[in-house]
Amino acid sequence: MIKKTLTSRRFVKPSYSYLIEKKRDGGEFTQEEIRYIIDSTLDGEIPEHQLAALAMAIYFQGMSAQETAILTEEMMLSGEVVDLSHIAKPKIDKYSTGGVGDKTALVLLPLAVAAGIVVPMMCGEDQDFEISSLHKLGAVPGFNGDLEIDDFVKQLEKVGGAFAKQSPELAPADARLYELRRQTGTIPSLPLITGSVLSKKLAEGSEGLVIDVKWGNGSFIKDLEQAKQLARSMTRVGRSMKRRCVALVTDMNQPLGDTVGTALELREAIQLLKGEGPEDMQELILKLGMEIVRLAGVAGSTLSAKQTVERHIQDGSALEKLKEIVAAQGGDTSYIDDPSKFPEAKHIRKLPAPKRGYVHTINAAMIARGVHLLGAGPDAKGKIDYAVGVSEIKKVGTQVKQGEPLMMIHYNDESKLEQALEYFKNAYRLAPKRPNPPTLVVERVA
Repeated sequence: MIKKTLTSRRFVKPSYSYLIEKKRDGGEFTQEEIRYIIDSTLDGEIPEHQLAALAMAIYFQGMSAQETAILTEEMMLSGEVVDLSHIAKPKIDKYSTGGVGDKTALVLLPLAVAAGIVVPMMCGEDQDFEISSLHKLGAVPGFNGDLEIDDFVKQLEKVGGAFAKQSPELAPADARLYELRRQTGTIPSLPLITGSVLSKKLAEGSEGLVIDVKWGNGSFIKDLEQAKQLARSMTRVGRSMKRRCVALVTDMNQPLGDTVGTALELREAIQLLKGEGPEDMQELILKLGMEIVRLAGVAGSTLSAKQTVERHIQDGSALEKLKEIVAAQGGDTSYIDDPSKFPEAKHIRKLPAPKRGYVHTINAAMIARGVHLLGAGPDAKGKIDYAVGVSEIKKVGTQVKQGEPLMMIHYNDESKLEQALEYFKNAYRLAPKRPNPPTLVVERVA
């Protein structure tokens, strides 16, 4: 369904200056006013400088739960809404606010599909240094994530899941507003994040959503309390729109897993689908996976949910579903069968510990930016070096000797390495005493 214009003929259009001043002074928008703002954003009628002022006013004054719910629905209705009602299976999606080394989507989507759940996943890019699931899957020759909506729906009918690029036809008003938020420093606004995420996810046809809200130095949400508030905002708005919704607040003060990159992370995801891999990733996959199968009604109790997740990993059905999804999107599944076929960097060198001690803190964002400088993220021409990245990452609490590797750096270009090294070196802080290990899952909000 395409929204043309939803503003009532009886509605007297206020000036944009009035709306800016109203929110600046802490006022609450009516449904008609929010609808007018979204229509004007979509049509390009509101001048960019006034839209920027409005975003800044919302950033400082916030929005009520009701305003946020209306904003979400209006942005969702600003474009097409995918209808999956003809598919009898439960339709649950998973969303993460963005994490360094986070390859959970690569594991959870096929896992959920193996459990009988349809997962309509469209992937966007929410942070400059984030490597999306589609970037990682691009390491598989032939894989195509750029699906038209009709092809997306057909694949969901046939296979049960898809990794697709965010369609510009879904929530187009949000696309313009999001780009403006990037330019005006208003990305961290909780109501605008809530509206942006949920409008796109619910437009995909999801009946429910499991959200991983990350906080810490590797996330745009640095404050734990703010992350908890966002989790509550998202679940509350989701419920108000009659969608099942649960959120986990998780730690992003160090990279997840042992690798950051594209092919390196895809290899790790394949490991995890075989029941192997780093403990922190196994824990997060188990907890998020349990939420997905419970939200879908596939499992009732906590024990049943745990057994369901473990069974589909142990019996290989989740890995087979990944191959089926990759094949449906044109990818060469022999790379999933034999991960050694993925490209490897010409050079590997260690990042030596400058002294003896314990890894006290790691700045995950610095590692992500260093990996991007190596070429793992798209350059100006959109080219990605799938071989580069870092592996064997020493985590917080690990004891190291002087000269012992804090990580292994995979690179092809010496000049890029020199730039990246500054980020890698500054990312680690060592201390003589062992720190308390971070809690991976801080809070569950349902």
